[in-house]
Amino acid sequence: MAGGQELLTETLAGRSSRRIGVGRGVFVLPPILLVLLLLVGPLVLLFLYSVGLRSNIPGTATSFDGSNWKSFLTGPSNPFRAQFFHSLLITVLVSVAATVAAYPLAYFLSFTARKHRYTLLLLLLAPFFTSYLLRVIAWQIILNEQGVANWLIQAVGLRPQGDAVPWLIYSNFAVALVLFYSWIPFVALPIFAVLENMDRRLLEAAEDLGASRLTAFLRVTLPLSVPGIIAGFVFVLIPTTGEFITPLLVGGQDSQLFGNAIQSFFTSTLDWSYGSVLALTLVVVVLLLTLAFGRFLTTDLRATRTGGDG
Repeated sequence: MAGGQELLTETLAGRSSRRIGVGRGVFVLPPILLVLLLLVGPLVLLFLYSVGLRSNIPGTATSFDGSNWKSFLTGPSNPFRAQFFHSLLITVLVSVAATVAAYPLAYFLSFTARKHRYTLLLLLLAPFFTSYLLRVIAWQIILNEQGVANWLIQAVGLRPQGDAVPWLIYSNFAVALVLFYSWIPFVALPIFAVLENMDRRLLEAAEDLGASRLTAFLRVTLPLSVPGIIAGFVFVLIPTTGEFITPLLVGGQDSQLFGNAIQSFFTSTLDWSYGSVLALTLVVVVLLLTLAFGRFLTTDLRATRTGGDG
């Protein structure tokens, strides 16, 4: 009799858990479908445009056509393919420079600023609470021929009056400088977070074993901060790959990036098909970068901390 009651109880409990599971699935399914629709839907449309199965011109006959892909990938002297590699070069240089510059900043906040670190971090981020567009326009004013930068250069006698530095504005230098300025505080954040959560007893142990500060940094601090470095690098690399606002305002005609080509196809021309090819190429590159660097972002400092506790 008791065994029968136990069996009945287990059966009811199993049915109850299944009902709860089904109920949770009902609530979770709509958001998942919405996210998939918002993320995958536009990509599907871009693919249809890129192969000619959809047109932005009403009444145009549609049929499969891979000529745009062939032109971009293998066409001789394709200007957009050259612009793509040029953009990747600028993006990588900016990402490396921002990461290298952000590391000392994050190190100072974590190890030197101490109780004032969060105040200084807030002050560092405060200018970036304003519009990104306004900040780029401000740099446009600073770097132009009558701007503050040229005025200062001429005031200290580095160049004669009225002789502006030609490459300060509308150049690759201007694009790289503004992108560097725009991202460096945000690159410092993941590095700062990793350094803040690092077990300081590891440094004390290294010093007790006779390591100098430089050796302790190279053998302990730097290796443990690699996840933050990679995260900061990716944090710049991925969004900068499709950047078009900064080159548009401070890059000029000869310093446009790949994102500007995509933007022009969808706003200034009727050739959404070719623009979709460029856009999907950028999406694929971003996905590959995410997969390439994603495995470096799985390090959990709690494991190190646990090991230190033991």
